[in-house]
Amino acid sequence: MRFPLALLLLALAAGAAEVPYPEGYRAWRHVKSMVIEKGHPLYESFGGIHHIYANEKAVAGYRTGNWADGAVIVFDLLEAVRDGNALVEGPRKVVGVMHRDARRYSQTGGWGFEGFKGDSKTDRAVGANAATACFNCHAGQKEKSYVFSALRD
Repeated sequence: MRFPLALLLLALAAGAAEVPYPEGYRAWRHVKSMVIEKGHPLYESFGGIHHIYANEKAVAGYRTGNWADGAVIVFDLLEAVRDGNALVEGPRKVVGVMHRDARRYSQTGGWGFEGFKGDSKTDRAVGANAATACFNCHAGQKEKSYVFSALRD
């Protein structure tokens, strides 16, 4: 069976646009943490403890507002568990990734988006739905290069 060239090129292009898992991200610069609790409008989708990490290129982007290709921001979302009077990290829900490549991700503001389910490095939560699952919300941050967080020194 012959595979049409156009379909092969389309499949290769789709695979090339996949956002890679951010190996070693917990050793990157910690940007901030926050907790989304019941009552927040995003609780159903993003309730829990959030840790934001940035690689070196993303740290430069936070500082200058100029986001170079290769900048990566990671949104590590964990369940928030009450332990007496403390709120502690529970199981990981998702590792959200913003990967800067202005050419490859031109349809979504120069950012590729992906979410990896739980502790998996391969089980994708977003895939081809990045425009609706992530970018529609980030579009409101166009003046900030589509980034919600800010670096704290």
